[in-house]
Amino acid sequence: MDANEATRTDRPHVVVVGGGFGGLSAVRKLRRADVDITLIDRHTYNTFQPLLYQVATATLNPGDITWFLRSVRSKQDNVHYIKGTVLRMDHEAQSIELDGGQSVAYDYLIIATGVTANFFGIPGAEEYSMPLYRRSQALAVRDRMFENLEDAAINGQEEDLRVIVVGGGATGVETAGALAEMRNTDLPVTYPELDTDRVHITLVEMLPNVLGPFHPRLQRYARKALEKRGVDLRLGTSVKEVRKDGVVLDDDEFLPAGIVVWASGITVHDAVANWDVPQGRGGRIETGYDLRVRGSDRVFAVGDIALTPTPLPQLSPPAIQGGKHAAKTIGRLESGKEAKAFVYRDKGTMATIGRSAAVADINHGPRLTGFIAWVSWIVLHVYYLLGNRNRLATIINLSSRYLFWHRNHNAIVGETPPIIMRKPRRLGAKERPID
Repeated sequence: MDANEATRTDRPHVVVVGGGFGGLSAVRKLRRADVDITLIDRHTYNTFQPLLYQVATATLNPGDITWFLRSVRSKQDNVHYIKGTVLRMDHEAQSIELDGGQSVAYDYLIIATGVTANFFGIPGAEEYSMPLYRRSQALAVRDRMFENLEDAAINGQEEDLRVIVVGGGATGVETAGALAEMRNTDLPVTYPELDTDRVHITLVEMLPNVLGPFHPRLQRYARKALEKRGVDLRLGTSVKEVRKDGVVLDDDEFLPAGIVVWASGITVHDAVANWDVPQGRGGRIETGYDLRVRGSDRVFAVGDIALTPTPLPQLSPPAIQGGKHAAKTIGRLESGKEAKAFVYRDKGTMATIGRSAAVADINHGPRLTGFIAWVSWIVLHVYYLLGNRNRLATIINLSSRYLFWHRNHNAIVGETPPIIMRKPRRLGAKERPID
């Protein structure tokens, strides 16, 4: 069936590929435009990626940070959603082909599919490490973590437990900090069988500092905050190989680990090579200053997937602003006006290390650290969440976690496989579990 039948009118048809920050921003900006919109995504939900690590570290439910894409129609009836993965694009015929045999024609196309983890060809990295770009990946990290803890609680700590986080950007720093706080605060209560001195959180970063894009003063604060929480920092160090049971560093040191979280570098999905678009560094789609794909008048690329003449940070604000700009440009083109160059308004960046510890590099403003930066981080992230239900649930869970941290050791857990006792033993009086 031709997917265009559901939206066929005499109005221009705008197809948006990707329901992330950039794609939804464009869709919402076109709410009152005299156009028909088709939103395509391989998932039925939007994922708020900046908080994925909170799902991975058992603080938030996956539902807290995901939003049903079809609910966009509750306030916008000119949009139609299709679940599908784009296989090919034919820009001369102005159509795209989806898995399942669907074909979608467009008058204007906005590509906002985001990116995925870049393993840089490091042996074993793609096979054995665990990235944090999708909800399923965050849940996989969380469940593996509790599987390892339960196994050690039943079978004893024959070896030290270690989680290695590769990459010292915001995701890596936030993940390592959250894991360290869990180790320091929660494990002594919830896993009394374990010796927390033998549970290690290691962060590996090839640069000499964490949070590379931030001001040096904020980098130093983040480093001290991580060290204060007992994170084992391996700065100026790269990963040579990832194995099933750990990583080999560039000096040939082998670090055993039960989990390797990959938070280092991004690249586009392999399918982009079949989309008939010019690709540059990291496979990203080359655009002009107006965000139109180079060589195309009616095709836009926004967000992380776009390689603009003036490099943009790969964060949510450029994607949101880029989506709005593409929508505005479509309106201008339909009115017979010329496209304008995209101007990014940088409001700054921020990252959290843990409870009451964060950094905020505000453009044309102060550089904040500590509690004030941490509160600012929480407020901003809750504000950008989609849906009031998600905002309320996130506030409740974060408040429970951080305000009552000394009394509340509850964790949001999933299913773990049965734990097999490798050396059967009878529990003595001192080992007998308490009901």
